[in-house]
Parts: sequence; C-alpha cells; structure tokens
Amino acid sequence: MNDMTKFDRFVGLNETKISAQGVNVFYGDTHAVKDVSVEIAERAVTAFIGPSGCGKSTFLRCLNRMNDTIDGARVEGQIHLDGEDIYDPKVDPVQLRAKVGMVFQKPNPFPKSIYDNVAYGPRIHGLARNKADLDEIVEKSLRRAAIWDEVKDRLDAPGTGLSGGQQQRLCIARAVATEPEVLLMDEPCSALDPIATAQVEELIDELKRNVSVVIVTHSMQQAARVSQKTAFFHLGTLVEYGDTGQIFTNPKDPRTEAYITGRIG
Repeated sequence: MNDMTKFDRFVGLNETKISAQGVNVFYGDTHAVKDVSVEIAERAVTAFIGPSGCGKSTFLRCLNRMNDTIDGARVEGQIHLDGEDIYDPKVDPVQLRAKVGMVFQKPNPFPKSIYDNVAYGPRIHGLARNKADLDEIVEKSLRRAAIWDEVKDRLDAPGTGLSGGQQQRLCIARAVATEPEVLLMDEPCSALDPIATAQVEELIDELKRNVSVVIVTHSMQQAARVSQKTAFFHLGTLVEYGDTGQIFTNPKDPRTEAYITGRIG
C-alpha cells in the first residue's frame, strides 16, 4: 500500500457513510424520486445539483427520515447508515436526527435565546452532565459555526433577533451541537449575501474533517467550490454521480452537460 492510499484510508475518502439502494418517494400519487441508488462518502462534501423540482431536496430528506413528518409521503427502498437500515422499525427517528443533522434553506431559529437554541439538542439527548458541560458545548458549537465572537456577549438575547446570515450560522451551531456524523444542508446559502455565504462555505470545508456533509445547491459555482462528489438529479432520477471535477469538466451523460452549460434548468 503506497503512502497516498494509506492517507486516503486514514481520512475515510474510500469509505461509504450512507448507502442508498432503489429509493423511491411518493407524495400521494406523485412519484417524486425514482429508483435512486447512491453511496455517500465519509468525511467528504457531496453536492446534489439539478433544476427545481427534480427531487434532490426530497431525496436529501430521506437521509434522516424528515419525509416521515409529511402527510401522504411514502419512501421505498433501502438506506443504510454505517450498515444499519435507518428505516428499520427499531430505529428511533429522533436519535437518528441527532446523528444526521439538518440545516434548512430558510433559517429557523427556535423562539428561544441564542444559548438555548444551541443547548436544546444536547439537553434532550443527555450530552451534558452539568451546566459547565453545556456551556462548553454551546461555546464550541458557536465557534465552529463562526459566530461566537458576534454573540458571546448576548447569549441571552433571542435567536430570532439576529440577521439572516447570523441566524443561519446559529442554526448550523444548533445542528453541530449534537456532534452529528452527517450534516444535511438544503440550500443553506440561498437567502444569504456573498459575505455570509463565504463564511458558511468556509465552515463546510472545516466540518468535512470530521463530518460527512451533503448539500443541495442551485449554485453550480458553490458545488464546484465546496464538494468532492456531485450528484446530478433530473425529473426525479439520479442521472450521474461522480467526482466533482469529472462531473463539471467531463460529464458522461448529455443531460448533465446540458444542465451545466445552461441548456436545461
């Protein structure tokens, strides 16, 4: 084994974190996701790209069972996290979502203080033995989300009083506070200005050292900047999946090339 192969194995680039086989999603009679099979790499950023309504966000929500909360939604197929079937009846969705966190397109801080927003998950999952532990988790999470210096003197202020970019980073801090193994991000920068977007992208780059990140984005520039793997969805199907550089410079499917060059969208 050469040194590079050893390094790849060490950082987990060759390991699969999530494996999906034959996933179909129905909303009532609407077949939203059609027979999607994909392997999500460990400790890497995977981008889902494609036109609006192509199924990428719906499939993303399958990965932590958020579709369970939607009336009339039905998921078929298999999704395994570290070899465990996440749709097994024995799996508690609340515990699953501590492992597979999610950040939504629109910042959604709880109507609580900045401190309590971040402390919420660690409290309900029993991750802190005492107030000192909780203080440490809150500070560490806010630092990881690159917002500590902006809020450290007003942790008792309401999270809803922050700017849009600050709210999104607070939601990221809330998501990472439970030490998730996977972080799902559904267009997390679509409502942000370029400076806040750059801050979130830097955070994604830092998180991938320890976390598998899956991001849905409409920005192909963003996908190219932050991801190592890219999946292109179209009309509910996964058209192509591979290394980001290959997808953007030498796509195998003409539909991928048509999307990347702006001929479909």
